[in-house]
Amino acid sequence: MADKPNANRLKLPSPRAMRIVLVVAILVVIAGVLLVVTGGEAFGAAEVTPVVLSYLSIFFLIALDAVVPIFPGETTLNAASTLAASEGSLKLILVIIAGALGAIVGDSILFWLARRNRDRLQPQIDSARKNPRVNSSLSYLGDNHRILLVFARYVPGLRFVVNATFGLSKMPYFSFLPWSALGAILWSTYTCSLAYWVGSTIEDYPLASMVVSGAITTVIISVLFMHERNRRRRAAVDAPVPD
Repeated sequence: MADKPNANRLKLPSPRAMRIVLVVAILVVIAGVLLVVTGGEAFGAAEVTPVVLSYLSIFFLIALDAVVPIFPGETTLNAASTLAASEGSLKLILVIIAGALGAIVGDSILFWLARRNRDRLQPQIDSARKNPRVNSSLSYLGDNHRILLVFARYVPGLRFVVNATFGLSKMPYFSFLPWSALGAILWSTYTCSLAYWVGSTIEDYPLASMVVSGAITTVIISVLFMHERNRRRRAAVDAPVPD
């Protein structure tokens, strides 16, 4: 006789329900951090409401930038960190947290949009891959998903391609999420800390500090890519010619 299904077997929530829980949990974390850091005043005093809105704006702009790259994600972090350094109206740690959480949520949204809308997103990804910078960056980073998820976001346009590509693939979401989160935390910490340091050094020129911090990141990435390109060229020249 065939065994009857176990009526008491634990049923896992649907993927959609799990995604909703994830987003709600992240929003709760943001609210909790604001309450702890501001001593409970963040949601109780009218005069600090604009500050709270600033953190929420950072979160949503970074999340939107992951899905629609026309939004000023990195510029938003640079501007907020510069304000934290020059005026003190924002706290650097909260800017970093809002940026990291926004990046995590945005990456996850794009992952699932790609998984549910393959026919619409595939042409956009194919077009983005034809960009010389994106193509060379993919070649530089290789095909290791961990490296791609952690470092692709430093190259304009590459973050969109990588996250959408993994959404189109058969990668489980919970294999994608930890490395996406690590990359988001490192990216937000680096971007905000650099902008804060530059803003503290050039206190009288906040706009200049935003430009300088962005230029430093661009130079670092360019140097790394040039070094790797030259290394590969030398390796190709030195490689033995097969008989």
